[in-house]
Amino acid sequence: MQFNSRAIALLLALCVAVITTAFLYLVPNITSTAIVIAFLLAFSSSYILVRLVLEFLFFRQIENIYDSLKRIKDSELALRSRTSSVNPLKRIDREISNFAKSKEKEIEELKERENFRREFIADVSHELKTPIFAAQGFVHTLLDGAINDKEVRKKFLKKAAKSLDALDLLVQDILTISQIESGEIKMHFENFDMRNMCNEILDQLEGKAEKKGVELKMSKKYKEPIIVRGDYRRISQVMLNLISNAIKYTKKGGQAKIKFEEIANNKIRIAVSDNGRGIPKSDISRIFERFYRVDKSRSREKGGTGLGLSIVKHILESHDSEVSVESEYKIGSTFYFDLNKANYIDKVAEGWEEEEDYA
Repeated sequence: MQFNSRAIALLLALCVAVITTAFLYLVPNITSTAIVIAFLLAFSSSYILVRLVLEFLFFRQIENIYDSLKRIKDSELALRSRTSSVNPLKRIDREISNFAKSKEKEIEELKERENFRREFIADVSHELKTPIFAAQGFVHTLLDGAINDKEVRKKFLKKAAKSLDALDLLVQDILTISQIESGEIKMHFENFDMRNMCNEILDQLEGKAEKKGVELKMSKKYKEPIIVRGDYRRISQVMLNLISNAIKYTKKGGQAKIKFEEIANNKIRIAVSDNGRGIPKSDISRIFERFYRVDKSRSREKGGTGLGLSIVKHILESHDSEVSVESEYKIGSTFYFDLNKANYIDKVAEGWEEEEDYA
């Protein structure tokens, strides 16, 4: 290694001295003695400088890297003893190659995260722009004189309030996803009656469904409680989102149904079906992405933040489950997921009360 550093230093110093001498020849009235002295000074100073750089900043660093790798690989001492006869340069080359591969993988992951961050910021900026600009436009119109007209004032204030409500909902959804991903929102698992929860949600959304002309119901009468284990609040959020979407994308006269089914591995499958517009095959794989909309223009008219299904996906992943979809364009869609079935001793002792079901 010393021989290599010396040879490289001599070669580089000679190159610098020759280049320096060549430039000096262009200087008028310079003597041969001055050129020789300049050559020797350039050669000696370059040699010393290059040698120091190579020795302390290059070869020393290689030794340090090798020592670090050796310490990291202490658990592989047996393997090292079998390969101790390998040429040191080949061995360090192999170690550096393995180290470089691992770093390349980390760099690729960082690039993917950076691309995701960039796309997310662009999407958030785009989504925030719509309600902010709308509210801003209404307010400025009022300030420009429309505030003096009572009817116009009331109309524009309502529109501005609606835009601000949409903005608040968007911010809340973004915070929810961020908190779930960062682990700030912890799931509180408990046993609860899925049938009872869904009946409450159907009652809550009944007015919205009637206004749209959509029939909400269970697929059949479930006389026994459907007891599952999960975070009641978050699963309620999942069901509210899926049922709201079923209403939103089903035409007048359509149906939205909830179905429970016991499957293998002591699980309950919960499905929300509709006979609405369906989802094109090309979009199915992307509908759980943030801000992705199948029909961007019509989806904006229907409201929503574009984050609902992404939140559903994150919540169910925290329950070791996943949301799936089966859809046929212009026929309908079915979203479903599985939860662990909770064992119970006696539904009366646990306080489960049989409730009236939807036909």
